[in-house]
Amino acid sequence: MIRSLTSAVSGLQQFQEAIDVIGNNIANVSTIAFKSARTDLADSFSQTMANSTLSGQAAQQVGLGVITAGIYNQYTQGAINRTGVDTDLAISGDGFFVVRDAVNGDTYVTRAGDFRLDSDGYLITNNGLRVQGYNDLAMTNNGDIQIDAAQRPSGADAAATMVSFSIDQQGKVSVRLSDGTEYVRGQILMQNFSNPQALTKEGNNLYSGIGAAGPLGGSTSPQAAAAGTNGLGTIQSGALELSNVDLSNEFSQLIQTERAFQANARIMTTTDEMLQELVNIKR
Repeated sequence: MIRSLTSAVSGLQQFQEAIDVIGNNIANVSTIAFKSARTDLADSFSQTMANSTLSGQAAQQVGLGVITAGIYNQYTQGAINRTGVDTDLAISGDGFFVVRDAVNGDTYVTRAGDFRLDSDGYLITNNGLRVQGYNDLAMTNNGDIQIDAAQRPSGADAAATMVSFSIDQQGKVSVRLSDGTEYVRGQILMQNFSNPQALTKEGNNLYSGIGAAGPLGGSTSPQAAAAGTNGLGTIQSGALELSNVDLSNEFSQLIQTERAFQANARIMTTTDEMLQELVNIKR
């Protein structure tokens, strides 16, 4: 009977963890580019009371509960919603934007493209991290993307100012000056991974652990690539990717998990009653 208590306790623990994951999914149903997670369970050790024999007799084993085999992010595509804001970028397909903390140099990846321009023209996330890519006319220098009137062609008016910009599906940033000159200022690059499950969520829609996830270019020197190449998706300007949380599925999983939790709690109650009867035999 003690085995049943152990199994029930493990069930309560794991189903509580599963409910935590479901609750986080539901809480992020409106988070930009959020990727839902799922909990996979596996049986724990089993106590063997008799081994199988050559004559075909089956082994006699009693399981000792359940464990969490893993919590996995589901990197399926979220719906793309048009916003009309030039700095809003959505990824249609595989890949991540690369962003860098200008203060400490740490690099992260993200699917959330709700970017904006700072006072210096850098394309940044809501918490100030700079989007990475080619930031020169020759498309050779990889660094912080800056959208301004710098590095203009030799024939452009030196006094002309930037009046507008656009970002195409390959991430190329085109700038239009007040004298009518148009040129490609740079290009946003993207990163992809052979094992995105190795990425670590850092909050603020950011992921770390780039080297462990098998990035393009290898773990020692990850090299981002242009959208539409190397299996990467394309960039949709003026749009945002929505959360991929399926509420109907989450509520269905919530009901199943709640009932499983209740069943394990009932096992503990029943075992307690049986132990009480055993203790009362002497009376």
